Amino acid sequence: MNPGLIFRHVRWALLALVLMLAAGTAAVHFSTGFREQAIAAQHAAMAARADAQGKLSRAREEEQELRASAARHDELRRHGILGEERRLDWVERMRTIRDTRRIHDLRYEIAPQKALSAPAGGRYQFMASSMRLSLLLLHEEDLLRVLHDLREDVSAHVRTRRCSVERLPAPVQQSATVAPQLKAECELDWITVRDMQPGGAKP
Repeated sequence: MNPGLIFRHVRWALLALVLMLAAGTAAVHFSTGFREQAIAAQHAAMAARADAQGKLSRAREEEQELRASAARHDELRRHGILGEERRLDWVERMRTIRDTRRIHDLRYEIAPQKALSAPAGGRYQFMASSMRLSLLLLHEEDLLRVLHDLREDVSAHVRTRRCSVERLPAPVQQSATVAPQLKAECELDWITVRDMQPGGAKP
């Protein structure tokens, strides 16, 4: 066979092989790049989905917190705890307890109101008015009943800080009425919540 003819056939075969190898390399390169782009796009989509789910979850949590805060706000306002203190109501409550429980001697002194803490979140501030309470009682249960009554139907949260009870000396002369047997001294806080924002809760 003519060597020149053989060379031409081999040359075209080699050229075709080189072109196929180049095409295959390009196809692998482009497919690899396309796969990497697809993976990157999938990761971006997953990250966007996770971010959206996180924002939705936070929005739901904030909505629940706002609803809970609004419910607490309404409850405090309904019980008269939110707003300015109502000392006249407290005085009337003390008089009612004294008459209902038939306390022989009930005396008290309310100190000026003071702040318990800085405003929470810049809006609400806890305020307290301390009370010194002195009672003459027949027995210990009278004191427990009085403290229970103080927490019921009153426009404040009443916190008992301390109480001391001592027995009174026996009277020298017998009386037709039963004399008090005990003297109790208590310190309490009448706590209210003040709304520091303009247009907040009114008493």
